[in-house]
Amino acid sequence: MNTTLLIESLDLDDLQNLANRLVMCFPSRLTIGLVGTLGAGKTTLVQAISSAMGVDRSDVTSPTFTLLQSHCAGGQTLHHLDAYRVADEDEFLELGVEELFDQEQAWTLIEWADRVEGVMPDNVLWLEIQIESHPDRRTVEFRTSDHELSQVLKTALREMMPKG
Repeated sequence: MNTTLLIESLDLDDLQNLANRLVMCFPSRLTIGLVGTLGAGKTTLVQAISSAMGVDRSDVTSPTFTLLQSHCAGGQTLHHLDAYRVADEDEFLELGVEELFDQEQAWTLIEWADRVEGVMPDNVLWLEIQIESHPDRRTVEFRTSDHELSQVLKTALREMMPKG
């Protein structure tokens, strides 16, 4: 069973609020697949999540060329990967990502994750960010087939969801 939730018309302040809710509600081990066009806000959302975890957001940049950056704060690790320049799923696995997926007290966030979808774990939380007609607004679609994540997601986003 897949769960899909949609939040529309988010601005930068809303992205930080969203990140705060995710960090507050989700388990200490999580894999997030980030999808969106260039400039959609994938890295901005990772910066917001890192800030909510206690990492200085200025330390978090796009890992397009380094492929992996890891940050630690308060006993929690945030692994930030970028699959944009990865040739294929085999090259992605050679980075040792399966160990990252299984690491306790760690969130693994992968930009351009749709390029390596076939090797993502079953319990991934997918976030697709889309630019709206107003360039400062975003729509974020959340998808997961994991029942536990689905329940936590609904709780975390309850106040941000449209009423009705």
